[in-house]
Amino acid sequence: MARIDAFFKLMHEQKASDLHLVSGQAPVLRIRGDLERVKFKVLDDDELRSMLYEITPEDKIKIFEETGDLDFSYEITGLARYRANYFRQKNGIGAVFREIPSDIMSVEQLGLPPVISRLALLPRGLVLVTGPTGSGKSTTLAAIIDECNRKRKDHIITIEDPIEFVHTSKNCVVNHREINTHTQSFTSALRASLREDPDIILVGEMRDLETIRLAIEAAATGHLVFSTLHTTGAAKTVDRIIEVFPTGEQPQIRSTLADGLRAVISQTLFKRVDVKGRIAVLEIMVATHGVRAMIREAKTHQLPSAIQTGKKYGMQTLDDGIMAHLKAGRIDPNEAYMKCVDKEKFKPYLTETPADFTEV
Repeated sequence: MARIDAFFKLMHEQKASDLHLVSGQAPVLRIRGDLERVKFKVLDDDELRSMLYEITPEDKIKIFEETGDLDFSYEITGLARYRANYFRQKNGIGAVFREIPSDIMSVEQLGLPPVISRLALLPRGLVLVTGPTGSGKSTTLAAIIDECNRKRKDHIITIEDPIEFVHTSKNCVVNHREINTHTQSFTSALRASLREDPDIILVGEMRDLETIRLAIEAAATGHLVFSTLHTTGAAKTVDRIIEVFPTGEQPQIRSTLADGLRAVISQTLFKRVDVKGRIAVLEIMVATHGVRAMIREAKTHQLPSAIQTGKKYGMQTLDDGIMAHLKAGRIDPNEAYMKCVDKEKFKPYLTETPADFTEV
């Protein structure tokens, strides 16, 4: 057993999402969104480096020594998988580990709206799950892919950096590919996947112009493509995709995206007040004819209104999602107020208006 495994077991017992190990500091766990220090000695650079290298493949150590950054995955059989990131910092080496549960929670177990299950049955198109880092995008996508795996008879290819949730082939054939281990880049893997008879392609992250271009083209040519972006809100997601492209290409990309897009899910995590844990609140935009027309005609500023009036299609605004959880007693009114869009709507639920300098 590696020395660092004791921290992973503690992390699992405490239901922490992340473990921070940094030279010059004691270990830190992120529990329910907050960082909490572990009662342990301060780790010096040599000790921590030795501990980390004990679980790191030789080829990965070489990459880290050359670049100062590293992403890979580590698994403890019977416990969980961990997404690891190593980095150099002022006092030496540092690392952050995100726990990836061995068991994949279903859409129902996560409490996600029914429309999310229906996205798994789409014949083709592009579905995006967006939100800031640590907002649960991977968990939501894993639930959707599991839905596909149970209810379809297709070929699923996942392209990730690193592999996070591992799906055992059920009704589908599932192949996992990891950047820098099984393939060189998202772009090369995505291009190659189109020759591998895929029905469903999961692209872990649309990081650059070429990956975005290939994902949109794959969706437009009959594949069902799932991916993530670090954006907040459906309208901002559409704008971000289009703005990546040179000005001269944007009209064509608008048209291609409008044809291929099926849904944008933008999510934010909230601490639960009824039970221990956190819950994702979703903004959902379904690409109806009206939504596609707005994208094609560069009227993305009208998308929030389309979401507001599209409830019969399963759409919901972030504020509506927050309000539903607030009325059900799952989240705190103060956090709801701080993370909502329309502050006035949530003021009646507060005993005292919290200071928010961004609203001045």
